[in-house]
Amino acid sequence: MTFRMLTALILSIGLTAGCGIDPRVMRTDCDWAEPIRPSRQDDLSDGTLAQIVAHNEVGAQLCGWQP
Repeated sequence: MTFRMLTALILSIGLTAGCGIDPRVMRTDCDWAEPIRPSRQDDLSDGTLAQIVAHNEVGAQLCGWQP
């Protein structure tokens, strides 16, 4: 196989790879994001705790997470 044919084959495979995505299935951030629930044994700094609370509050507003 020549270099040009091999390059064309690789490019055509790369271009058709996107066709495997089903456009009818739309994912949102709520599909993969979850609330953070640290255990009682976790040693959290004030900054880490504030970030967890902020993450969970945004998730509750946008995705309807329950506390």
